[in-house]
Amino acid sequence: MPTISELFVYPIKSCAGIALDAARLLATGLEYDRGWMATDLSGAMLTQRAYPRLALIEVEIGARDLLIRAPGMSELRTPLDAAELGLAADAAMAPAQVHTTVWRDAAVGLDTGETTAAWFSEFLGIPARLLRFDPRHERTVDPDYTADHGGATTMFADGFPLLVIGQASLDDLNVRLNAKGAPSIPMNRFRPNIVLTGIDAYEEDYVETLTVNADSADPASNVQLSFVKLCARCPMPTVDQAKGAPDPAWPNEPTDTLSVYRANAQRDGAVTFGNNALIARGAGAWLRVGQNADAELGFGD
Repeated sequence: MPTISELFVYPIKSCAGIALDAARLLATGLEYDRGWMATDLSGAMLTQRAYPRLALIEVEIGARDLLIRAPGMSELRTPLDAAELGLAADAAMAPAQVHTTVWRDAAVGLDTGETTAAWFSEFLGIPARLLRFDPRHERTVDPDYTADHGGATTMFADGFPLLVIGQASLDDLNVRLNAKGAPSIPMNRFRPNIVLTGIDAYEEDYVETLTVNADSADPASNVQLSFVKLCARCPMPTVDQAKGAPDPAWPNEPTDTLSVYRANAQRDGAVTFGNNALIARGAGAWLRVGQNADAELGFGD
């Protein structure tokens, strides 16, 4: 039986994640996931693809603030609640709205101020800002994958509210890496929100619906996730999240190994690992490590 073995949120896009025992599920994904994003001065997103040092920025969800830390830097704080940036204040004091894009999708962020801009600029070595997703605007998920599910929204995630990976898939990959002399890698290279045990390697590829058994005895309170698109992987999994750089001895791993057996003809040869999901039912519920689930599989025509 599928079981949730790990839960992760990544409050600042491309920065370090947080492992949680429980996380509240919103329509946009797990609460606080990708609610912030670093940008350049034009509002263009910054990610580990070009700035792997972002991996070294660690975050903590405090009582009212997001706490941000990095090697050699003082602690930085920014409000968890976007309203505390000044949305309800006089217009002259309100934070600047920034129109940005996540790949081809338009999004609107709120500039979190000069203190955060100076902090990110110093650490990254380039002029940078930090945006908070503007809750007054929605970012819709690609309708090609959501129209049959009534649509979906997300914040600054690459494209979908949730990414789900089976632990057995990583275990299989590590066997392949070890066979060629390369070291094992942790799950954080792939930045999932939900990790499942109790399924075979790559079985998540074929999950159509995952129903998570809620704490309540009422089946209507169960969470239902719809799996809609295999996750095509960019070079980011080559970045060692503890070092903020690829392993110099194996700079192209795990991409090289995955390319041998995970190139997907249905995705124009892209390497896939993990499956993207939408929240079909249960927004507002809590997901917890140890919860069991039921998976409905589909194998196409």
